[in-house]
Amino acid sequence: MNKQLFSYAKSTVDKLNFPLPVKVVMIDLDGTLLDTAEDLALAANLMLNELGRPEHSVTTIKSYIGKGIQRLVKRALTGDLNGEPEPQLLETALPIYKKHYAENVHVHTKPFPGVREGVELLRQAGFHLACITNKSESFTLPLLQASGFQDYFEIVLSGDSLPKRKPDPMPLTHICAHFNVQPHEAVLLGDSLNDATAARAAGCHVFCVPYGYNEGRDVRELDCDAIVPSLVEASQLIVKAAS
Repeated sequence: MNKQLFSYAKSTVDKLNFPLPVKVVMIDLDGTLLDTAEDLALAANLMLNELGRPEHSVTTIKSYIGKGIQRLVKRALTGDLNGEPEPQLLETALPIYKKHYAENVHVHTKPFPGVREGVELLRQAGFHLACITNKSESFTLPLLQASGFQDYFEIVLSGDSLPKRKPDPMPLTHICAHFNVQPHEAVLLGDSLNDATAARAAGCHVFCVPYGYNEGRDVRELDCDAIVPSLVEASQLIVKAAS
């Protein structure tokens, strides 16, 4: 096994035997599967411009990604990760943002390097594939279709598919129940604290990619089983578990 795959991995790697036998691979969308930052920033700045407020750089808005659209809008309005705008301003801004994002959901968005190859390897290996995202379904499904990934996933859970979303474990346990597998027979591929927290709470394995968003924080701080350069390397760390 290529030791480079573990160069940033947590100590938990030492307690696991790779490749891990799993049956289900769950993949996060924003920051893991697709690079959506430029289009999220475009929509945010169109919203801010319409409201007569100063725009933000793509880098700044990239650091706002990770807790869903409402939190991104709050951060764009306040310039603060934990900021809370006036309720009336938020009520006005949200539909404006959603309108602009719906119109620009796939302008600059593209798969990260190794994603298409990695997903194809995972499918060929016979894993059940699921997409779990905090993005609203109204944006998730058009994005997957426009990027050509809609046929790869047997199930897609968006941020509004269930009563709770990541970092709550509910989406992950729902996927495990859907495929009738135990949590330890599933792995989540993600890029953020939301992903790591949800996977740990659900009892699933979790690999993280270093190229994602994670609200501007270093992915090496996360409690994950391995940090992988791309989904291609992630596919090399797992094997289809026997039924």
